[in-house]
Amino acid sequence: MSNIAETAARECLIYFRGFSFEFVEGSTILQLHHSTTTEPHSTKGATTMPAVSVEDITVLPRIVAQPTARPRRVKSITTAPQGYEGEGFPVRRAFAGVDLADLDPFIHLDQMGEVEYAPGEPKGTPWHPHRGFETVTYIIDGIFDHRDNHGGGGTITNGDTQWMTAGAGILHIETPPEHLVMSGGLFHGFQLWVNLPAVKKWSKPAYQDIRAQEVALLSTADGGALIRVIAGELDGHKGPGSTQTPITMVHATIAPGAEMRLPWRKDFNALVYTLSGRGSVGESRQPVKMGQLATFVDGDTLVIRADESQESRSPALDVLILGGEPIRESVAWMGPFVMNTKAEVIQAMEDFQRGAMGTIPMEKKVTEALKTDSGSASAENLDGIHGTPKDLLEG
Repeated sequence: MSNIAETAARECLIYFRGFSFEFVEGSTILQLHHSTTTEPHSTKGATTMPAVSVEDITVLPRIVAQPTARPRRVKSITTAPQGYEGEGFPVRRAFAGVDLADLDPFIHLDQMGEVEYAPGEPKGTPWHPHRGFETVTYIIDGIFDHRDNHGGGGTITNGDTQWMTAGAGILHIETPPEHLVMSGGLFHGFQLWVNLPAVKKWSKPAYQDIRAQEVALLSTADGGALIRVIAGELDGHKGPGSTQTPITMVHATIAPGAEMRLPWRKDFNALVYTLSGRGSVGESRQPVKMGQLATFVDGDTLVIRADESQESRSPALDVLILGGEPIRESVAWMGPFVMNTKAEVIQAMEDFQRGAMGTIPMEKKVTEALKTDSGSASAENLDGIHGTPKDLLEG
Protein backbone atom coordinates (compact mmCIF):
# COMPACT_ATOMS: atom_id res chain seq x y z
CA MET A 1 0.00 0.00 0.00
CA SER A 2 1.32 3.47 -0.90
CA ASN A 3 2.16 6.12 1.68
CA ILE A 4 -0.75 8.26 0.57
CA ALA A 5 -3.17 5.34 0.80
CA GLU A 6 -1.84 4.42 4.23
CA THR A 7 -2.30 7.98 5.44
CA ALA A 8 -5.80 8.05 3.99
CA ALA A 9 -6.64 4.84 5.80
CA ARG A 10 -5.47 6.28 9.12
CA GLU A 11 -6.75 9.82 8.97
CA CYS A 12 -9.49 9.64 6.32
CA LEU A 13 -9.44 13.38 5.69
CA ILE A 14 -8.82 15.22 2.44
CA TYR A 15 -9.53 18.53 0.72
CA PHE A 16 -11.52 18.52 -2.49
CA ARG A 17 -13.61 21.14 -4.32
CA GLY A 18 -12.71 23.71 -1.68
CA PHE A 19 -13.93 21.78 1.39
CA SER A 20 -12.26 19.44 3.81
CA PHE A 21 -14.34 16.30 4.18
CA GLU A 22 -14.20 13.78 6.97
CA PHE A 23 -14.33 10.25 5.60
CA VAL A 24 -17.72 8.73 6.36
CA GLU A 25 -19.21 5.29 6.01
CA GLY A 26 -22.94 5.84 6.40
CA SER A 27 -25.41 8.60 5.73
CA THR A 28 -23.69 11.82 6.79
CA ILE A 29 -20.59 13.66 5.70
CA LEU A 30 -19.23 16.33 8.02
CA GLN A 31 -18.20 19.39 6.03
CA LEU A 32 -15.54 20.90 8.27
CA HIS A 33 -14.65 24.21 6.69
CA HIS A 34 -14.24 26.02 3.43
CA SER A 35 -11.00 27.43 2.10
CA THR A 36 -10.87 30.78 0.31
CA THR A 37 -8.16 32.35 -1.75
CA THR A 38 -8.36 35.62 -3.63
CA GLU A 39 -10.95 38.34 -3.74
CA PRO A 40 -14.08 37.52 -5.77
CA HIS A 41 -14.51 38.46 -9.40
CA SER A 42 -17.03 41.16 -10.11
CA THR A 43 -20.69 40.31 -10.56
CA LYS A 44 -21.64 43.95 -10.96
CA GLY A 45 -23.94 44.41 -13.91
CA ALA A 46 -24.37 40.66 -14.44
CA THR A 47 -27.96 39.69 -15.17
CA THR A 48 -29.48 36.26 -14.87
CA MET A 49 -30.29 35.07 -18.40
CA PRO A 50 -32.13 31.73 -18.32
CA ALA A 51 -30.43 29.37 -20.72
CA VAL A 52 -33.43 28.28 -22.80
CA SER A 53 -36.47 30.46 -23.42
CA VAL A 54 -39.40 30.65 -25.85
CA GLU A 55 -41.16 33.53 -27.57
CA ASP A 56 -44.66 32.11 -27.08
CA ILE A 57 -45.06 29.97 -23.97
CA THR A 58 -48.71 29.24 -24.82
CA VAL A 59 -47.72 26.74 -27.52
CA LEU A 60 -45.96 24.44 -25.04
CA PRO A 61 -47.48 21.30 -23.50
CA ARG A 62 -49.05 22.05 -20.10
CA ILE A 63 -48.38 20.36 -16.79
CA VAL A 64 -51.52 20.04 -14.68
CA ALA A 65 -51.36 18.59 -11.17
CA GLN A 66 -54.32 16.47 -10.13
CA PRO A 67 -56.71 18.25 -7.76
CA THR A 68 -56.55 15.27 -5.38
CA ALA A 69 -52.73 15.29 -5.29
CA ARG A 70 -51.12 15.77 -1.89
CA PRO A 71 -48.49 18.54 -1.75
CA ARG A 72 -45.14 17.56 -0.29
CA ARG A 73 -44.20 19.05 3.07
CA VAL A 74 -41.03 21.08 3.44
CA LYS A 75 -38.52 19.33 5.68
CA SER A 76 -35.68 21.82 5.70
CA ILE A 77 -34.34 25.00 4.10
CA THR A 78 -30.59 25.59 4.17
CA THR A 79 -28.42 28.39 2.81
CA ALA A 80 -25.42 27.47 0.67
CA PRO A 81 -22.13 28.90 1.96
CA GLN A 82 -20.25 31.01 -0.54
CA GLY A 83 -16.58 30.58 -1.32
CA TYR A 84 -13.95 30.89 -3.98
CA GLU A 85 -11.98 28.26 -5.83
CA GLY A 86 -8.59 28.49 -7.48
CA GLU A 87 -7.94 32.02 -8.72
CA GLY A 88 -11.08 33.35 -7.01
CA PHE A 89 -13.88 31.59 -8.91
CA PRO A 90 -17.12 32.11 -6.89
CA VAL A 91 -19.18 29.07 -5.93
CA ARG A 92 -22.11 28.21 -3.66
CA ARG A 93 -22.04 24.73 -2.04
CA ALA A 94 -25.73 23.93 -2.35
CA PHE A 95 -25.77 20.68 -0.33
CA ALA A 96 -23.66 21.90 2.59
CA GLY A 97 -25.07 20.81 5.94
CA VAL A 98 -27.71 18.45 4.49
CA ASP A 99 -27.75 14.78 5.50
CA LEU A 100 -26.81 12.43 2.67
CA ALA A 101 -29.91 10.37 3.45
CA ASP A 102 -32.06 13.35 2.38
CA LEU A 103 -29.94 13.93 -0.74
CA ASP A 104 -29.70 10.28 -1.88
CA PRO A 105 -29.05 9.53 -4.76
CA PHE A 106 -27.33 12.93 -5.10
CA ILE A 107 -23.96 13.69 -3.53
CA HIS A 108 -22.78 17.20 -4.32
CA LEU A 109 -24.02 20.39 -6.02
CA ASP A 110 -22.05 23.54 -6.83
CA GLN A 111 -23.59 26.69 -8.26
CA MET A 112 -20.75 28.18 -10.31
CA GLY A 113 -20.94 31.97 -10.63
CA GLU A 114 -22.80 34.07 -11.66
CA VAL A 115 -19.62 36.01 -12.48
CA GLU A 116 -18.56 38.57 -15.07
CA TYR A 117 -14.96 37.80 -16.01
CA ALA A 118 -12.51 40.46 -17.16
CA PRO A 119 -10.17 39.54 -20.04
CA GLY A 120 -7.59 37.00 -18.90
CA GLU A 121 -9.52 35.93 -15.80
CA PRO A 122 -11.48 32.77 -16.77
CA LYS A 123 -9.98 29.65 -15.18
CA GLY A 124 -10.74 25.95 -15.34
CA THR A 125 -9.49 22.80 -13.65
CA PRO A 126 -6.44 20.66 -14.49
CA TRP A 127 -6.74 16.96 -15.28
CA HIS A 128 -8.18 15.03 -12.31
CA PRO A 129 -9.80 11.65 -11.58
CA HIS A 130 -13.27 10.43 -10.58
CA ARG A 131 -14.72 7.03 -9.74
CA GLY A 132 -18.07 5.67 -8.59
CA PHE A 133 -20.57 8.35 -9.70
CA GLU A 134 -21.70 10.70 -12.49
CA THR A 135 -20.97 14.40 -12.95
CA VAL A 136 -23.53 16.66 -14.62
CA THR A 137 -22.45 20.15 -15.73
CA TYR A 138 -25.18 22.53 -16.91
CA ILE A 139 -24.23 25.92 -18.37
CA ILE A 140 -26.81 28.69 -18.02
CA ASP A 141 -24.58 31.47 -19.36
CA GLY A 142 -21.09 31.19 -20.79
CA ILE A 143 -19.02 28.50 -22.45
CA PHE A 144 -16.91 25.57 -21.21
CA ASP A 145 -14.74 22.86 -22.78
CA HIS A 146 -14.61 19.30 -21.44
CA ARG A 147 -12.26 16.47 -22.37
CA ASP A 148 -11.69 13.05 -20.85
CA ASN A 149 -9.25 10.21 -21.43
CA HIS A 150 -11.93 7.95 -22.92
CA GLY A 151 -12.55 10.18 -25.91
CA GLY A 152 -15.55 12.04 -24.49
CA GLY A 153 -15.90 15.77 -24.50
CA GLY A 154 -16.86 18.88 -26.35
CA THR A 155 -17.85 22.49 -25.88
CA ILE A 156 -21.01 23.36 -23.99
CA THR A 157 -22.63 26.77 -23.90
CA ASN A 158 -25.93 28.45 -22.99
CA GLY A 159 -28.40 25.73 -22.01
CA ASP A 160 -26.14 22.77 -22.86
CA THR A 161 -25.34 19.92 -20.47
CA GLN A 162 -22.46 17.45 -20.29
CA TRP A 163 -23.15 14.18 -18.50
CA MET A 164 -20.11 12.13 -17.59
CA THR A 165 -20.34 8.67 -16.07
CA ALA A 166 -17.07 8.14 -14.21
CA GLY A 167 -17.92 4.52 -13.40
CA ALA A 168 -14.78 2.45 -12.85
CA GLY A 169 -12.53 5.47 -13.25
CA ILE A 170 -11.85 8.38 -15.56
CA LEU A 171 -9.55 11.39 -15.93
CA HIS A 172 -11.01 14.65 -17.24
CA ILE A 173 -10.37 18.37 -17.57
CA GLU A 174 -12.74 21.36 -17.62
CA THR A 175 -11.51 24.67 -19.04
CA PRO A 176 -12.85 27.82 -20.71
CA PRO A 177 -11.90 28.07 -24.39
CA GLU A 178 -8.99 30.32 -25.30
CA HIS A 179 -11.18 32.98 -26.90
CA LEU A 180 -13.18 33.35 -23.64
CA VAL A 181 -9.96 33.68 -21.66
CA MET A 182 -8.92 36.47 -24.01
CA SER A 183 -12.26 38.30 -24.08
CA GLY A 184 -13.74 37.60 -20.65
CA GLY A 185 -17.51 37.44 -20.24
CA LEU A 186 -20.41 36.15 -18.18
CA PHE A 187 -20.29 32.64 -16.68
CA HIS A 188 -23.03 30.88 -14.72
CA GLY A 189 -23.84 27.20 -14.29
CA PHE A 190 -23.79 24.30 -11.89
CA GLN A 191 -22.22 20.90 -11.42
CA LEU A 192 -24.14 18.02 -9.87
CA TRP A 193 -22.77 14.69 -8.65
CA VAL A 194 -25.14 11.70 -8.94
CA ASN A 195 -24.23 8.55 -7.04
CA LEU A 196 -24.15 5.11 -8.66
CA PRO A 197 -25.31 1.89 -6.97
CA ALA A 198 -22.64 -0.68 -6.15
CA VAL A 199 -23.46 -2.80 -9.20
CA LYS A 200 -22.77 0.16 -11.52
CA LYS A 201 -19.75 1.72 -9.85
CA TRP A 202 -17.49 -0.45 -11.99
CA SER A 203 -19.29 0.27 -15.24
CA LYS A 204 -17.47 1.55 -18.32
CA PRO A 205 -17.01 5.35 -18.36
CA ALA A 206 -19.35 7.21 -20.70
CA TYR A 207 -20.08 10.75 -21.90
CA GLN A 208 -23.29 12.45 -23.10
CA ASP A 209 -23.46 15.76 -24.91
CA ILE A 210 -26.93 17.26 -24.40
CA ARG A 211 -27.74 20.34 -26.46
CA ALA A 212 -30.12 23.09 -25.35
CA GLN A 213 -32.50 22.45 -28.25
CA GLU A 214 -32.96 18.84 -27.12
CA VAL A 215 -34.38 19.79 -23.72
CA ALA A 216 -38.12 19.12 -23.27
CA LEU A 217 -39.99 22.42 -22.79
CA LEU A 218 -43.25 22.57 -20.83
CA SER A 219 -45.40 25.10 -19.06
CA THR A 220 -47.96 25.28 -16.27
CA ALA A 221 -51.70 25.50 -16.89
CA ASP A 222 -51.71 29.31 -16.73
CA GLY A 223 -48.45 29.77 -18.64
CA GLY A 224 -46.77 31.27 -15.59
CA ALA A 225 -43.71 29.01 -15.65
CA LEU A 226 -41.28 27.70 -18.24
CA ILE A 227 -40.17 24.17 -17.35
CA ARG A 228 -37.06 22.60 -18.89
CA VAL A 229 -36.78 18.83 -18.43
CA ILE A 230 -33.09 18.01 -18.80
CA ALA A 231 -33.18 14.39 -17.62
CA GLY A 232 -35.75 11.89 -16.47
CA GLU A 233 -39.49 12.28 -16.87
CA LEU A 234 -42.09 14.77 -15.71
CA ASP A 235 -45.78 13.97 -16.14
CA GLY A 236 -45.00 11.73 -19.11
CA HIS A 237 -42.62 14.17 -20.82
CA LYS A 238 -39.06 12.86 -21.11
CA GLY A 239 -35.84 14.83 -21.06
CA PRO A 240 -32.86 13.91 -23.26
CA GLY A 241 -30.46 12.86 -20.49
CA SER A 242 -29.92 9.11 -20.09
CA THR A 243 -29.26 8.29 -16.44
CA GLN A 244 -27.73 5.25 -14.74
CA THR A 245 -29.64 6.11 -11.56
CA PRO A 246 -33.36 6.94 -12.01
CA ILE A 247 -33.65 10.72 -11.53
CA THR A 248 -35.46 13.79 -12.80
CA MET A 249 -33.67 17.12 -13.32
CA VAL A 250 -35.62 20.27 -14.13
CA HIS A 251 -34.75 23.95 -14.52
CA ALA A 252 -37.86 26.14 -14.12
CA THR A 253 -38.39 29.88 -14.48
CA ILE A 254 -41.49 31.15 -12.67
CA ALA A 255 -42.96 34.57 -13.45
CA PRO A 256 -43.55 37.03 -10.59
CA GLY A 257 -46.68 36.08 -8.66
CA ALA A 258 -47.11 32.74 -10.44
CA GLU A 259 -47.48 29.35 -8.78
CA MET A 260 -46.12 26.06 -10.12
CA ARG A 261 -47.52 22.69 -9.06
CA LEU A 262 -45.53 19.75 -10.38
CA PRO A 263 -46.63 16.12 -10.12
CA TRP A 264 -43.76 14.23 -8.46
CA ARG A 265 -43.04 10.53 -8.14
CA LYS A 266 -43.76 9.28 -4.63
CA ASP A 267 -40.70 7.00 -4.68
CA PHE A 268 -38.34 9.92 -5.53
CA ASN A 269 -36.85 12.36 -3.09
CA ALA A 270 -37.36 16.05 -3.87
CA LEU A 271 -34.90 18.97 -3.73
CA VAL A 272 -35.50 22.55 -4.89
CA TYR A 273 -32.50 24.88 -5.16
CA THR A 274 -33.08 28.59 -5.83
CA LEU A 275 -30.73 29.81 -8.55
CA SER A 276 -32.03 33.38 -8.50
CA GLY A 277 -35.00 35.42 -7.40
CA ARG A 278 -37.34 35.13 -4.41
CA GLY A 279 -40.34 32.94 -3.71
CA SER A 280 -41.79 30.29 -1.42
CA VAL A 281 -42.14 26.50 -1.30
CA GLY A 282 -44.81 24.15 -0.01
CA GLU A 283 -48.39 24.88 0.97
CA SER A 284 -46.95 26.53 4.07
CA ARG A 285 -45.29 29.10 1.79
CA GLN A 286 -41.90 28.99 3.43
CA PRO A 287 -39.78 31.76 1.88
CA VAL A 288 -36.71 30.97 -0.25
CA LYS A 289 -34.17 33.14 -2.02
CA MET A 290 -31.05 32.72 -4.16
CA GLY A 291 -28.65 30.13 -2.76
CA GLN A 292 -31.18 28.24 -0.62
CA LEU A 293 -32.04 24.54 -0.84
CA ALA A 294 -35.41 23.11 0.21
CA THR A 295 -35.88 19.40 0.96
CA PHE A 296 -39.29 17.75 1.04
CA VAL A 297 -41.00 14.69 2.49
CA ASP A 298 -43.99 12.55 1.42
CA GLY A 299 -46.70 13.70 -0.97
CA ASP A 300 -46.89 13.59 -4.77
CA THR A 301 -46.87 17.28 -5.79
CA LEU A 302 -44.30 20.05 -5.47
CA VAL A 303 -45.61 23.57 -4.88
CA ILE A 304 -43.34 26.53 -5.71
CA ARG A 305 -44.37 30.19 -5.93
CA ALA A 306 -42.58 33.31 -7.13
CA ASP A 307 -42.92 36.52 -5.15
CA GLU A 308 -44.83 39.35 -6.80
CA SER A 309 -41.84 41.63 -6.41
CA GLN A 310 -38.43 40.59 -7.76
CA GLU A 311 -35.09 42.37 -8.07
CA SER A 312 -34.36 44.04 -11.41
CA ARG A 313 -31.30 41.82 -11.98
CA SER A 314 -33.41 38.69 -11.32
CA PRO A 315 -36.83 39.42 -12.82
CA ALA A 316 -38.20 35.91 -12.15
CA LEU A 317 -37.71 32.98 -9.80
CA ASP A 318 -35.30 30.40 -11.25
CA VAL A 319 -35.10 27.02 -9.53
CA LEU A 320 -33.28 23.75 -10.09
CA ILE A 321 -35.52 20.81 -9.16
CA LEU A 322 -34.00 17.40 -8.48
CA GLY A 323 -35.52 14.06 -7.59
CA GLY A 324 -34.30 10.49 -7.70
CA GLU A 325 -34.82 6.98 -6.47
CA PRO A 326 -32.77 6.60 -3.28
CA ILE A 327 -30.02 4.01 -3.59
CA ARG A 328 -29.98 3.30 0.17
CA GLU A 329 -26.46 1.89 0.24
CA SER A 330 -23.53 2.79 2.45
CA VAL A 331 -21.51 5.76 1.19
CA ALA A 332 -17.74 6.15 1.48
CA TRP A 333 -16.64 9.49 0.01
CA MET A 334 -13.21 11.01 -0.06
CA GLY A 335 -12.18 13.66 -2.54
CA PRO A 336 -13.01 12.66 -6.13
CA PHE A 337 -14.05 9.10 -5.25
CA VAL A 338 -17.54 8.03 -4.09
CA MET A 339 -17.67 4.34 -3.19
CA ASN A 340 -19.43 2.02 -0.73
CA THR A 341 -16.57 1.13 1.61
CA LYS A 342 -13.40 2.65 2.98
CA ALA A 343 -11.36 -0.12 1.35
CA GLU A 344 -12.81 0.74 -2.07
CA VAL A 345 -11.84 4.41 -1.67
CA ILE A 346 -8.29 3.44 -0.70
CA GLN A 347 -8.18 1.13 -3.73
CA ALA A 348 -9.35 4.03 -5.95
CA MET A 349 -6.50 6.21 -4.70
CA GLU A 350 -3.98 3.42 -5.30
CA ASP A 351 -5.40 2.70 -8.77
CA PHE A 352 -5.13 6.38 -9.64
CA GLN A 353 -1.54 6.53 -8.39
CA ARG A 354 -0.42 3.56 -10.48
CA GLY A 355 -2.16 4.79 -13.64
CA ALA A 356 -4.94 2.18 -13.70
CA MET A 357 -7.51 4.91 -14.49
CA GLY A 358 -5.71 5.66 -17.71
CA THR A 359 -3.37 8.33 -19.02
CA ILE A 360 -3.76 11.91 -20.11
CA PRO A 361 -4.06 12.32 -23.90
CA MET A 362 -0.78 13.75 -25.15
CA GLU A 363 -1.41 17.18 -26.62
CA LYS A 364 0.13 20.61 -26.28
CA LYS A 365 -2.56 21.79 -23.84
CA VAL A 366 -1.94 19.03 -21.31
CA THR A 367 -1.44 20.48 -17.84
CA GLU A 368 2.23 19.86 -17.09
CA ALA A 369 1.64 19.87 -13.35
CA LEU A 370 -0.33 16.66 -13.67
CA LYS A 371 1.98 14.79 -16.05
CA THR A 372 4.53 12.16 -15.26
CA ASP A 373 7.00 10.72 -17.73
CA SER A 374 4.44 8.05 -18.60
CA GLY A 375 1.73 10.61 -19.28
CA SER A 376 -0.41 9.61 -16.32
CA ALA A 377 -1.82 11.95 -13.69
CA SER A 378 -0.03 12.03 -10.35
CA ALA A 379 -1.69 11.79 -6.92
CA GLU A 380 1.07 13.87 -5.41
CA ASN A 381 0.16 16.72 -7.80
CA LEU A 382 -3.56 16.96 -7.06
CA ASP A 383 -3.07 20.32 -5.37
CA GLY A 384 -4.86 23.11 -7.18
CA ILE A 385 -7.79 20.95 -8.31
CA HIS A 386 -10.92 22.45 -6.76
CA GLY A 387 -8.80 23.80 -3.90
CA THR A 388 -7.06 20.50 -3.14
CA PRO A 389 -3.79 21.03 -1.22
CA LYS A 390 -0.58 19.16 -2.03
CA ASP A 391 -0.39 17.27 1.27
CA LEU A 392 -3.06 15.23 2.96
CA LEU A 393 -4.53 17.11 5.91
CA GLU A 394 -4.37 15.45 9.28
CA GLY A 395 -6.87 16.10 12.00
